[in-house]
Amino acid sequence: MSLEHTWPAWGLDEAGRGPILGPMTLALVALDAEPAAHLRSLGVQDSKRFGAGPKAQELRASLAVEIRRLARVCVHIEIHVDVIDEHTFRGQLNVLEQRTALKLLADSGAPEDAHIIADGCRIFTPLQRSYPRLCAVDKGESAHVAVAAASIIAKHARDEAFAAIAARYAPEFGPIAGGGYLNAATRRFLDAYNKVHARLPPEARKSWGAEKLDAGDQLSLMPE
Repeated sequence: MSLEHTWPAWGLDEAGRGPILGPMTLALVALDAEPAAHLRSLGVQDSKRFGAGPKAQELRASLAVEIRRLARVCVHIEIHVDVIDEHTFRGQLNVLEQRTALKLLADSGAPEDAHIIADGCRIFTPLQRSYPRLCAVDKGESAHVAVAAASIIAKHARDEAFAAIAARYAPEFGPIAGGGYLNAATRRFLDAYNKVHARLPPEARKSWGAEKLDAGDQLSLMPE
């Protein structure tokens, strides 16, 4: 498939596939040529390059406002932890992303011949059965501004979701950093929560450890 500049261009991307804490988001952004050029001039790029700190979140938030103002379509779906767990335990996380992407496209009125660029070759290539002109590529946010815009919308939605989780538990456990990835900050929170409640918080993905934790780490996060 070609990434020729055909407009409107529909960009599709996700955020939050890897964390142990919080939801995953998928976003769809459709751009015409002039808005795409303007967003490119504002520095729209892969939102992951912005980092995870407060300044990065502020930058994503400000760009998200401009994307929503200029885009022909700008929508996202938040996939909750229980749905992620259900599909991951069955080995169907990719299927979940595919179905969610198809729902976004259908609900947004994307025509069958829409020029769609999706970030994730292995995950989204099967969508060509429904949208023959869809081009699924790795690092799609670097390949097309519409995907970069979708990446920012998805990451900003994920930022807000994690901020709500952190605020919910801050009175009991203090500030929660780490963005929900299994780093030292997130592990401290999970261990502290487990010590008090003898279980993981409801926002934690119970399926995460099945693929990404070794046996010792799995045991450290399970109720005693």
